Amino acid sequence: MKNEAFVYSARGTLDRQGWVNQYAPLVRRLAHQLIARLPANVELDDMIQAGMIGLMDAVGRFEESQGVAFEAYAASRIRGAMLDELRAGDWMPRSARKSQRDIENAVHRLEGKLKRAPTEAEIARELAIPVSEYQEMLNDARGAQLIYFDDLGHDGDDEDYLERHVADAGGDPSSILRDKRFRGALVAAIEDLPEREKLLMSLYYDQDMNLKEIGAVLGVTESRVCQLHSQAVARLRAKLKSW
Repeated sequence: MKNEAFVYSARGTLDRQGWVNQYAPLVRRLAHQLIARLPANVELDDMIQAGMIGLMDAVGRFEESQGVAFEAYAASRIRGAMLDELRAGDWMPRSARKSQRDIENAVHRLEGKLKRAPTEAEIARELAIPVSEYQEMLNDARGAQLIYFDDLGHDGDDEDYLERHVADAGGDPSSILRDKRFRGALVAAIEDLPEREKLLMSLYYDQDMNLKEIGAVLGVTESRVCQLHSQAVARLRAKLKSW
């Protein structure tokens, strides 16, 4: 990691604005990473604004003697400010949480009956709703992740949903991903995905393409990519329930 040194003005005072300007791109990068894991109603500009407040707080609090690189310290403060903003905004309605669990449970039941990946129409029928309504549920479930922080120790309905969706990558879920048996189960589950969803996951996670780019590859709209991603994650979570 490169050495970092604070910039000082001609009067010998810390040039805080210079540091804010230098690390503003970090705020945007973290905001884009976060927004991809959240429902469509969360605004990117709101996350950037909250992140800039976190960055200014980091500049004001940082001490070189701490032995921590400023970028790592700032990233932690920026993420924290964004999470605080999300918590304050109550961004995910309880109905959307229930929809997500309903989809996962429907997929789990159908796979047990059919011994294969159910189609979109079959999942909608299991939920006793039209396909169009099911697709709306998938839109609401945007931001779904394979591993949620609270899955490791909470089963009730009162979990901190924010922590489930945007838990820091350095938290406990990563220790599960490092488990060889889990990785093996995950690879097998991905192999069982329908071909289009398997390709989508590869483009999104392996090639780091955004939803618009993936839509161009698949020949569908960005909204449809979002639906397919939510559906793929629901399939994977249904297969990995025992974990």
